[in-house]
Amino acid sequence: MNLIERAKNIILKPKEEWIVVEQETTSVQEIVTTYLIPLALIPAVASFIRWGLLGYSSFIGASMSWGIKYAIISLVTTIGGVYLSAFIIDALATNFGSVKDFRKAMQLVVYSYTPMLVAGIFQIIPGLSFLGIVGLYGLYLLYIGIAPMMKTPEDKVTGYFIVSLVVLIVIYAILVTILTAAFLGGSITGALIK
Repeated sequence: MNLIERAKNIILKPKEEWIVVEQETTSVQEIVTTYLIPLALIPAVASFIRWGLLGYSSFIGASMSWGIKYAIISLVTTIGGVYLSAFIIDALATNFGSVKDFRKAMQLVVYSYTPMLVAGIFQIIPGLSFLGIVGLYGLYLLYIGIAPMMKTPEDKVTGYFIVSLVVLIVIYAILVTILTAAFLGGSITGALIK
């Protein structure tokens, strides 16, 4: 699997690419090491550049420690979010007449994250951060990938997608809150409690 070809195909011709992906027997470890981590480094490095080198903030200037913290939060939330998302999608599979297969769920989630991870480059400059909205295209990729990847009946795809999305949003919000509080200190925790 070529990372650039896969990213291009999943973004530009996703229906055809999901059929190709569904036939692959790539292990979870290989998907993570050869695809997810390299793409997850895009928003992580962008965060480091923004906060560590350029210092875009009304509160502080450039700070290597802030840059490192934001990069770690980005990388950990991305990788953790992918694993949790795949776990949830896999766990919900039988409720929607789908095949329970963690490896397929992992492929579905990882490749659906592609637009969001690529769009992470826009985090470098605050004025361009709004362009990160193109990452929402990943929701469409997830939606159209559910049927071929999880063998979901067509009449259950929408319900499976909506339930999965709600659970994923909650999980991601919790993960970001915990990591932000852990890495950025008590001031965030205090603000959340008030």
